[in-house]
Amino acid sequence: MRAILCKAWGSPATLTYEETAAPALAPGQVRFTVHGAGINFADTLMIAGKYQEKPPFPFVPGLEAAGIVSEVGAGVKELELGDRILAYMGHGGYAEEAVVPEAHAVRIPAEMDLITAAGFPVTYGTAQLALAYRAKLKAGETLLVNGASSGVGLSAVEVGKAMGATVIATASSPEKLEVARQHGADHTINYTTENLRERVKALTHGKGADVAYDPVGGDAFDASLRALAWEGRIIVIGFASGRIPSVPANYVLIKSCSVIGVL
Repeated sequence: MRAILCKAWGSPATLTYEETAAPALAPGQVRFTVHGAGINFADTLMIAGKYQEKPPFPFVPGLEAAGIVSEVGAGVKELELGDRILAYMGHGGYAEEAVVPEAHAVRIPAEMDLITAAGFPVTYGTAQLALAYRAKLKAGETLLVNGASSGVGLSAVEVGKAMGATVIATASSPEKLEVARQHGADHTINYTTENLRERVKALTHGKGADVAYDPVGGDAFDASLRALAWEGRIIVIGFASGRIPSVPANYVLIKSCSVIGVL
């Protein structure tokens, strides 16, 4: 099969596209022909050697993909040949074929096309895990989403709205904020021209945000922590700004708030 290979840490320009051996199929796994694969910030971190997972060289990048099952291993119980699936795999998506444990693959509903499905697991899975399981977001609460026009941010806007929250979206330009509005954001903040903490306080009548969802880090995290309501929760998703912030423990104490990581 042909695949995109990472042979040394570097930028996307250092990747090669060439013939390579198809991955072996083990018991409990399924093989599928790849029709589409997602591109995420974490993929760029992985090929640069900056991600928590560092596969041995050479490896095929690609955290997520979608396609059609072409082979099933011994012990596979639910999936069958010809099933349309999406899959989260850690790496391996940028190839003509991929292999994943059955538990990491999900049948795609008839109304979802394969290309849409290919970009679904990482962003929407992260948003669902973060908001429903980790933050326990409730209907009627206020959700602050940083980097709201990014894949992981936009999915949080949509999932938060579906859960019944009032969503405040932040981004660095009017164009990005308009995208967030189109996907359901109730309010928007341009954090390059507005004071994020003060705007959140004004929009919530002094209370603050119940939950902050932060894939940005840096100054956005600092301001969001200070914009939390009493017993608020801030969800650490990543550090797209490049600066990993430090959490002032005294502020966590006086706000009785929670800082929660999601991986």
